[in-house]
Amino acid sequence: MTDRLFTETLRAALGDDFLSTRLSSDFVFADIGAEAVRHLLTFEDLNEILGTRGLAPPQLRLHRQGAPVPAARYTDTAGASTGARTVVRPDGLYRELREGASLVLDGIDRLHPPIRAATDDLMRLVRERAQVNLYLIWGSSHGFDTHWDDHDTFIVQVAGTKHWQVHGQGSRPHPMKVDSDHAHTPPEGTVWEGVLRPGQVLHVPRGWWHTVTGTGDVSMHLTFGFTRATGMDWARALLERLHDVEVFRRDLPRFASDEERRKHGHELLRRLADAAEQHGVDDFLAERDARFPRRQSFALPWAVEGAAPGEGTRVEFVPILAPALEREGDQVAVAVSGRRYRFPALAEPVLAVLGRDRVLTVGELAERSGTPLEATVGVVRALVRHHLVLLS
Repeated sequence: MTDRLFTETLRAALGDDFLSTRLSSDFVFADIGAEAVRHLLTFEDLNEILGTRGLAPPQLRLHRQGAPVPAARYTDTAGASTGARTVVRPDGLYRELREGASLVLDGIDRLHPPIRAATDDLMRLVRERAQVNLYLIWGSSHGFDTHWDDHDTFIVQVAGTKHWQVHGQGSRPHPMKVDSDHAHTPPEGTVWEGVLRPGQVLHVPRGWWHTVTGTGDVSMHLTFGFTRATGMDWARALLERLHDVEVFRRDLPRFASDEERRKHGHELLRRLADAAEQHGVDDFLAERDARFPRRQSFALPWAVEGAAPGEGTRVEFVPILAPALEREGDQVAVAVSGRRYRFPALAEPVLAVLGRDRVLTVGELAERSGTPLEATVGVVRALVRHHLVLLS
């Protein structure tokens, strides 16, 4: 099952303490078995995606020996008279792949439901946004030279084999995308070296150098990438709050006396410390969760017609992260994607079950929440109107 790939399958393999002890700070290898990833992506799935999605550079691109392959070698411009668009030529793509190019497809989680489900599950595990890219290569070439990524990754091998060397953290720990030093150097030696096979997973933290090459076989793997919140993110959020503090909106007293400038500086520091104390890291993370985006999805015809779902109607919770439930008198409030919703208090157990189990029938939802069926149907009708559940 891909909908629990990370929160159940991988977590069981790595242990419950993985999140607190090794995530983003240590390399990890796990073998969860080919069966666990078999339905993520097949070549039939990939052919369907390539044939129907109108993909083109830069989302779909080729690399060889550390450099991009010129798009003109495998694309054409079609429909010049009605609005030109770039399309991939199958014969050109085949030729470049035969000659050792590596195909990269960004954001495949937005294109293929099984990968999307696994990505949502990863986001529930790490509580950060994630994106999945596909890498496909034949032969013993490589698409990219030795490098590091500015985000954490889980590498999931889905077909064939690929050779990995993980060199470890470079000379600048925890480098960032917007960083003052992108030229830091890799360490000597290798932390791990091996050949990945279907069902095997690597966790490579941000800034860890690695070298990846083909084995002569085909290789298809998925890179689940995510960027965790840092102290810089907290500081930026704190800075935005300082617009409401009058002393921070004042001009700096450049031409005042030394004593006046000293007093002004002390006042700035005092108010900055006050703001940091009032809006700490825990508050920042809670607010970040409350703004966590939901997937783009639609609930037609239910959300328009307002029909009552039956006992066997399937209900799927839309928010990726289960929102905190807050009682406000005779109401319960939830914050999703930066918006706050209020419902009658009887919705609280229904929302709690949806946040935990995510997908179940109306009848199961009523039973597990201890809510009468008629009341559960009423709650579900309200939730679908606010795009908090999908019905099918």
